[in-house]
Order: sequence, then structure tokens, then C-alpha cells
Amino acid sequence: MQPDAKPKRIDGSLKLDKRPESNRMKIKRLCKFCDVRTTSCTGKGSCKVECEITAICPSDDDVCVSIWRKKDDNVTFDTVCHSPSQKLYGLVLEDHNNSKCEMKERKGMGSQFFICSCSVDECNEHVFFNSNMDSQVVAVILVSLVPLLVMAVVVITSFYCYRVYRQRQASSKRKMDFSDAHAIMIDEEGSDSSSTHANNLNHNTELLPIELDVQVGKGRFAEVYKAKLKQGSTVSEEQGFETVAVKIFQYEEYASWKNEKEIFSDADLRHENVLHFLTAEERKVQRQYWLITAYQPRGNLQEYLIHHIVNWHDLWLLGGSLAQGVAHLHSDHTPCGRYKIPIAHRDIKSSNILVKSDLTCCLCDFGLALRLDNTLSVDELANSGQVGTARYMAPEVLESRINLENIESFKQADVYSMALVLWEIISRCSAIGEVKEYVPPFGNLREHPCVESMKDSVLRDRGRPEIPNSWINHTGIQVVCASIEDCWDHDPEARLTAQCVAERFNDMEYLDKLSERSDSEEKIPEEIFVVDEK
Repeated sequence: MQPDAKPKRIDGSLKLDKRPESNRMKIKRLCKFCDVRTTSCTGKGSCKVECEITAICPSDDDVCVSIWRKKDDNVTFDTVCHSPSQKLYGLVLEDHNNSKCEMKERKGMGSQFFICSCSVDECNEHVFFNSNMDSQVVAVILVSLVPLLVMAVVVITSFYCYRVYRQRQASSKRKMDFSDAHAIMIDEEGSDSSSTHANNLNHNTELLPIELDVQVGKGRFAEVYKAKLKQGSTVSEEQGFETVAVKIFQYEEYASWKNEKEIFSDADLRHENVLHFLTAEERKVQRQYWLITAYQPRGNLQEYLIHHIVNWHDLWLLGGSLAQGVAHLHSDHTPCGRYKIPIAHRDIKSSNILVKSDLTCCLCDFGLALRLDNTLSVDELANSGQVGTARYMAPEVLESRINLENIESFKQADVYSMALVLWEIISRCSAIGEVKEYVPPFGNLREHPCVESMKDSVLRDRGRPEIPNSWINHTGIQVVCASIEDCWDHDPEARLTAQCVAERFNDMEYLDKLSERSDSEEKIPEEIFVVDEK
């Protein structure tokens, strides 16, 4: 048998053995491979990568990749082989089955950034930018579309005026069409909403018909009300309402309302363990700003733990769902794999976590949350200040020494706070034996300890809430306690990620199935909804 065919480089190219395939090994993918080089390509139309080196990719499944970047006046091409099963610069190669390298722009990469991938030999030598149309073509299209747009505006405006007139004429005789009202639904317990935003109710020009019921919470920036969202035309018809929660900010608290609204408005935030957001409104007559969300009648986790003893199954649900919610905030990808901007909550505590009807948690109160965009400068991060609730602040936050050079630092501070909440849940679990009255973390301090008091306990004394030996007699709780100790480590870099904690809870599912599921001991009715003071 003849030796295997090997590619040889001749004058900057490869000369391949042309014997029949049956007599030689299959050659792997050939790609242009020059790493980072400057280029004169303007990022429009089609370009040649100006790379004279062709390489044989090391893996059978490798594809060809080209990356074009522009930062200030520095323009470069990066040509490589890469496996589509692995991320490149944090990105998934979604178009690697193409025969042509068609450039797609990716945001949030710190510079103007285009990437393409393809699976034909040397296909990354020529790249095609299709996102920018020629300005003259755009102008022609706009001129052609202007008459149509004007006609569309006239028709839509006329239809809207007619519809408003008809609705006012018939308001006393009929209910709102159910297909419009279905945008906000609740389950039999009146606790959850559907995934459709209330904006689908077409109230961009009209405020939602909401009737405030009772105040159920009050914080430093806002008050929370249980409210009725009118779904029918007759106010007296009880079945014509859906229960929602309304968080009301006064005019002087605009900044807090605006930040929470912007966080909630990110569609990628939506998750079963994050409070479902419906819409935000400016109520000019009352000089107020409103956030309208799903209503959770079981209330916040702190109040729930004060009045309930939970069993192992409840602990597994509450703790696992809490970790899942924090992991979703911190993740740079949605569950379906699409890139998203990570979010740091920065005020995780049991009163900012709601208990849903199925006894899972959902995070709420994003007034201090921070979008961890890679484009944020150190100065911008520094201006965010020392925020949060002192009792739950991580050591580095108490000391105002959080590492602003690394956005992971904000996630690590969240994980510390989450560990304290997990400790609270365990302290009220019947699986530990004798269950004492609820006390918050560092319960030996006053009700609302200041930063200086917490510094003495957490920094000077390196104190943490006690984990008695009796707690670790239960296998599952032993695992959770070990995770808690890893999460509140004094060194932020040594802490677990929220995703790791969530995976540990998932791995304990077998313990939950083996346990006897008993009802939690209840001391008060289910319907509690309290927002703690910051």
C-alpha cells in the first residue's frame, strides 16, 4: 500500500495527491488561516481576506471562519478553522452549513464585529456583507414607498377613530372582545399571567382600565397594590376582572421606575422564575409612574417563611427555582441559545422573592438591577454606587472594593446574597428536626442593620449565619449547606456560580422523589403580598 497522501505547500498554496480516494485517506477541511491581520476591506459588498496561507483543519468537523472587526481606525480580518460545536468569542456558529461566507453583525462585542462561517474548502477567502444596502438603492426604495406609507397612515388613523367611536357607543351594551382580553390570564388561584405582554391590549394611547384594590406592600421607592384589570364593560361584573399587582412610584422616584421598567422590558428577561411583567404606564393626572405585573397571592418568601414550616420537597422547589432564576439573570444566553445581556440583581433578599402557586420562586424588584453590558466602562460601573440591603451585602460590597474590571464580580455578589436566602429556607424546614421561629440572617443584629454594623460582623469577625450539626443529618440538606458555604466564601472568586447551584438542586431530584411529600404547616391564609423596606 502506498503512503497516505499529504498536502504540500507550493508558492503559498497546497498541492494535493490526486490518487483515487480509495487509495488515500480523506483530507480534512482546507481553510484560510492567518489569525488577525489588518485589511483595507470597508465592511461593504464583498471582500477578499488577503490571506495567502491555506491550512488543513485539525478536526474532521471544523469549518472555515472569517471575522471582520473595526475599532476606531483599526480594521482587521481574522481567518481560522473552528469546530461549530464549540463557541468562538462566546458566539455559536449558526450558519456553518453555508457554502458562502455571508457576514452577520454581532452587537456587544466591544467593537464593530462581523462574523461568518461555511463548510466548503477555502470558502472563508471571499466574504459577503449583505447588511448594508447602497444608499442610492435605499433612497429609491424610500421614494417608492412614501405614497404607500401615507395611504397606510390615513387608513389606519381612520379605522382607529371609527373603532374608538364604535366602542364608546357600545360600551354600555357589550364586553370587550375576549381575544383582546386574553392577553392577561390567571390560573384558578389567580396567581400567574400568560406570556403575552399587556401591550397587546393596544393601550399605547390609552391607559389600562385598572381599579386599585388594597395596598399590600410599601418600600423605600414605591407602594404595591393588589388591583383589578377590567376585562369587561360593566364595572359591577366581578367576572370581568383579572387580578394584577401595581407598583406605584411618585414623580420624584422617576429614576428608579425607569431603571426597573427598562430591565423588565427586555424580552430576554422573561423566565418562569422571574416575575412576569405586563406593562409600564405614566399616570400624569395622579403624577405617578406605574409598573403592572402578575399578582402572586402567596406573597414574598420572607413572609411565607415567617408563617409556614416547609418540608424537604418544599425546600427543594423553593431553593432550586431561586437558583434557576438567578442563573437566568446571570446567563449570557437565553434557554434557546440566543445571546442576551447578563443582569445583576444587586438586591437579592427573601422579601424581593415571590412564592408562586406551585411553591416555586420568582425574582422581583429590579430597581437596583444592572445590565452587565461589555461596553460599560469602569467609570460607568463605579458610578452605580454601593447599593443593596446591608444585611445581604457581600463582603466586597460592604467594603466598596468590588472588582470593576470584571463584570463577573457583580454576579458573585448576587450569589453571596442568594446563599443567605437559602439559609433562611433551610432554617424553616422540618427535615432539620426542631424548627425555631423565623429569624433573618445575622438575626442577632437589629431589624435594619447599617453598613458599619454589617462590616463588624462580616469583615472584621468573618461571621456567617450558623449551620448547626443537626442540619446535615439529612442528605439533601447536607448538599445544600455545602453549596451555601461555597457561595458565601469571603473570596468572591471561590464562590460557586448560580448555574452550578441550580445543577446541584437538579441532581437531587431523586431525593425529592424518595421523600414523603407532606403539606406545609400553615398559620395564616395564603394571600400575602408584602414588599420589604430596603
